[in-house]
Amino acid sequence: MTIRILIADDQPEVREGMSMLLDAEPDLECIAAVGDGTEAVAVALRERPDVVLMDIRMPGIDGIEATRRITHDTEGEDHAGTSVLVLTTFDQDDILYGALRAGASGFMLKQAAPTSLADAVRQVAEGGSWIDPGVAGKVIDTLRETLPVDASGRPSLDMLSRRELEVLGHMADAPSNTELARRLFVSESTIKTHISRLLMKTGSHDRAQLVALAYRPGLVRP
Repeated sequence: MTIRILIADDQPEVREGMSMLLDAEPDLECIAAVGDGTEAVAVALRERPDVVLMDIRMPGIDGIEATRRITHDTEGEDHAGTSVLVLTTFDQDDILYGALRAGASGFMLKQAAPTSLADAVRQVAEGGSWIDPGVAGKVIDTLRETLPVDASGRPSLDMLSRRELEVLGHMADAPSNTELARRLFVSESTIKTHISRLLMKTGSHDRAQLVALAYRPGLVRP
């Protein structure tokens, strides 16, 4: 299966370089390359790529807002598991955490090895997550320090979208991705993407911890 990719970056040479690099892979195809956040959203919602490579600093709306619109404006629809992989030269906490809250499935520094880009794209296209080794420690520290918590000190669910809350609510008695997909009338790829984002947003290590979170606020009843 060919993974369809949209590139969003305000530097033409960066767009061209990434496009050439990815198109050289037999299973990857760059369907479009745009230079601002507003156009990135429009093309993503129209073409439904598997992965959007998203820069942060762009004209129009920035990459964080563009990510939020792409991952949330189609909420409730099965749009083939479109995932956003943020590529940036910046590793500040507000950018990392802002992109995560917006729904990004991965972070990658532009100065990372070019050979890692294709692997990162494949990972997030399959519903997984990718954290650049150069920022992994910072991402973990940021989550620990800034992740919203409730009065008991456990992660708050306020950051989750309606669809993510729905997936979380079904996880207790629908243990497999196949069953979750059947109940919610979406593809397994979309379910993998939702679970990946749930793990990242809540700081959970596995599905068991997600189920525990679901019982706590009363999303499901024993």
